[in-house]
Amino acid sequence: MTSESERERARERAAEMLADAGVVLTDEERTEMEVVDYGLGDLESVGTEIVVYVNDDRYCAKELVLFPDQTCPEHRHPPFDDYPGKRETFRCRAGEVFLYVESDDADEDDDATRREDWSVEPPGREEFYTAEREIHLEPGEQYTIPPDTRHWFKAGDDGAVISEFSSPSYDEKDVFTDPKIDRMAGSY
Repeated sequence: MTSESERERARERAAEMLADAGVVLTDEERTEMEVVDYGLGDLESVGTEIVVYVNDDRYCAKELVLFPDQTCPEHRHPPFDDYPGKRETFRCRAGEVFLYVESDDADEDDDATRREDWSVEPPGREEFYTAEREIHLEPGEQYTIPPDTRHWFKAGDDGAVISEFSSPSYDEKDVFTDPKIDRMAGSY
């Protein structure tokens, strides 16, 4: 597990990256920033730093920070009860993001990057990274992920700041491809 002192350093580092991207945080947002290691205890490789502005029954807005080469592991936002699953738009604010989404070959264009041509590699346990279509996002570019779509993403060499706009977020309902991951156990 990631220690509290490591989490505090991660919050400070993420706040600096956000400030460099022009994102101003309140003291409360800095304090409440979530540092997620997904229960793996390897925050530098697998983790996400998250500032939640709003998450209610209508919509959600967050800032996601990834340190250089840090990965958010493959997962999906499934439907449950009357909820169709989270639909989310990622907008890159700083750095670059390599987003991988599952694809329906019938919907995929001929220029789509396939798994053998990925720009980045997963951080180990490759068998749990199955989404094959690569979307490369640079500042000002965005991509919308449909509900219940397997996806994972990784920052480039300089890290990344991503604004996320979505339908309501139910993190406890996320389904990770890797059964070793516990989303809620690895976040503080």
